Amino acid sequence: MTSTQPAIQRPAAASPFDARDVRRRVQESLDATLAGYEPILAAIGPELDPVFDNARAMVSGGKRLRAAACYWGWRGVVGDSMTEFDGAALKAATALELLHGCALVHDDVMDSSDTRRGQPSVHRIFEVLHRDGAWRGSSAQFGEGAAVLLGDLLLSWADEVLFTSGLPDDALLRAKPVYDVMRTELMAGQYLDLLEQASGDGSEDRVMRVARYKTAKYTVERPLQLGGALAGASAELQAAYSGYGLPLGEAFQLRDDVLGVFGDPAVTGKPAGDDLREGKRTLLVHATLTAATPQQRTELLAALGNVELTDADVSKLRELIVDSGGLAAVETRIAALRAAALAALDTVALDVEARSVLSAIAVAATAREA
Repeated sequence: MTSTQPAIQRPAAASPFDARDVRRRVQESLDATLAGYEPILAAIGPELDPVFDNARAMVSGGKRLRAAACYWGWRGVVGDSMTEFDGAALKAATALELLHGCALVHDDVMDSSDTRRGQPSVHRIFEVLHRDGAWRGSSAQFGEGAAVLLGDLLLSWADEVLFTSGLPDDALLRAKPVYDVMRTELMAGQYLDLLEQASGDGSEDRVMRVARYKTAKYTVERPLQLGGALAGASAELQAAYSGYGLPLGEAFQLRDDVLGVFGDPAVTGKPAGDDLREGKRTLLVHATLTAATPQQRTELLAALGNVELTDADVSKLRELIVDSGGLAAVETRIAALRAAALAALDTVALDVEARSVLSAIAVAATAREA
């Protein structure tokens, strides 16, 4: 199929995500998986070409944090004792990248985002397809509907990949409850995010609850526990995985929130300040409103959700966030969460290599230039 949405390819610097070549192996596994689905869609008809091409693009590139967490959760238990299942464990971890692709596509629809990774978002691509074809009805509605279905397709493939990974049946049975609750938490978190933007008060508790369920749990904690369950981890180790994964996942989301305002678009793939234009009530916004002077507070509230904000407007808001102390407060929270995550690794016996990689991931996933 001819790609309508080429994936961005950037040279990948050495990082803990590459340990044991996990990032490359995950991409190869995804490529092989999608190659298996391509003839199924092609047999239905050429109209499915854009669906397949955009599904493939959505799972191309990235750090592979979720897959890495699952794989190293498994390795933390088995070490080098089950090398015959290493490839199967890696394939199981790959399922989480398909789940992540689903979440990204749906998230872009809900946020009305125009871009993802520096390219048009999926619903915008299908909107243009409809418009260029001069088809009946609303181009925007068609684009959103197609994107929702594409996200559902990725979710369906994620389930299939996990349960046909080649791991023993008893391992998959242990893992299923973790996988099930992870998907439920993710969808619930997405709804909480929608609700908070529509009617929330922006309180710290509500903001952090969104961060916890929309991102934190399915990014680190549950993937680690999924890998642990696949390997037969003890309750003690699973608790340690939670103690590491939940604060790290929250710190990762807070770093993403900071990058949504202060990040380099060439790195983030999203226009700087889009979170402000979308009116997202992140902890960065909450911390700024809490610390701001009355004038600063009025200025920020007036700007939030204004889709017409210029780059100059965003630059002024950045200055406001820094001057108020909001950015410093979030940086302090990120550092504290990262420290809590690292401390949790010291509470339990863990494979030496897995401990080293997870420690390095905690630092890399929360770095200022992430």
